[in-house]
Amino acid sequence: MKLLKIIILLVLLSSLGNIYVNAQAISSLQIDSIGLAINESDTLGAVQADSTNVSDRSSLRERMGGPPPLSEIISIPKILWSILLIIIGYLGIRITSRAVEIFAEKNPRYRFTIKGVVPIIKIFGWMLIIIMIIAGIFRPPAATILAFAASIGVAIGFASQDILKNIFGGITILFDRPFNVGDKIEIGKYYGEVTEIGLRSTRLVTPDDSMVTVPNSELMNQSLANSNSGESNCQVVTEMFLPVSINTAEIRELVYEAVSVSKYVYLNKPITILFAHEIKERRSYMKMKVKAYVFDIRDEFKFKSDMTEIIMKELLAKGIIREN
Repeated sequence: MKLLKIIILLVLLSSLGNIYVNAQAISSLQIDSIGLAINESDTLGAVQADSTNVSDRSSLRERMGGPPPLSEIISIPKILWSILLIIIGYLGIRITSRAVEIFAEKNPRYRFTIKGVVPIIKIFGWMLIIIMIIAGIFRPPAATILAFAASIGVAIGFASQDILKNIFGGITILFDRPFNVGDKIEIGKYYGEVTEIGLRSTRLVTPDDSMVTVPNSELMNQSLANSNSGESNCQVVTEMFLPVSINTAEIRELVYEAVSVSKYVYLNKPITILFAHEIKERRSYMKMKVKAYVFDIRDEFKFKSDMTEIIMKELLAKGIIREN
């Protein structure tokens, strides 16, 4: 990711240099044309006009608004200052983002709201660094900036379409906010907690502790499921197969009480117990689906395991199911 940002910046600087070289060539041709026009209009002093044209070339450039010499725009000191600014900016963004993440972890109630600031800091931080380098260090004329913007837009558009798709995807995610850092999302075959939203990609950690990197362009072109949508709680579902002859009213009351005593349950939202008849391996079963909310989304699978253990223990104790 850091290498990508440095490459983009070098491409910008290289394109800026090319534009200045072309602009200087055009300016020189215009100055020569003016010199020729002066020579033709003054037939009595051709030699004197030639000499004046050479000596006043700099003043003609200034009056015409031509670009300054390339050495005045791109120099070793300015390049060194740019590198220094990139290093300072990188460290500043890294430290600030880390401080925000630590503060978010210490405030569980506002964890998702606070972590939502991290991608904003990263994206706008790098945009500010680029603007400071162009406008504060190199300071090219406005006309050159417009020419540079047009040229670099065409060049990068053809050379790095996929990178630009991912960058625009990241900006779209930032403003549209289909998910935040800390949310549990499902994209394609992957499900996990979002840990970082970057310019090029989004990272999430799966339940088996694997880090998955998904390009932002894919996130914008696929269906995405968000389990909690910025809240600290989410719904957990567990299913069990029971004999057809059970008393559903009795089971519903028993399961409700069993789930309510779990240390992970979030009781401000409803506990739902549903039954459906299902045939499996040529035998009839009553399929029970239990829906409840976990207090902290990071305990999703602990809650599912705890809920299953408590329900199974109660059903065995009541003799509704047997060990064999």
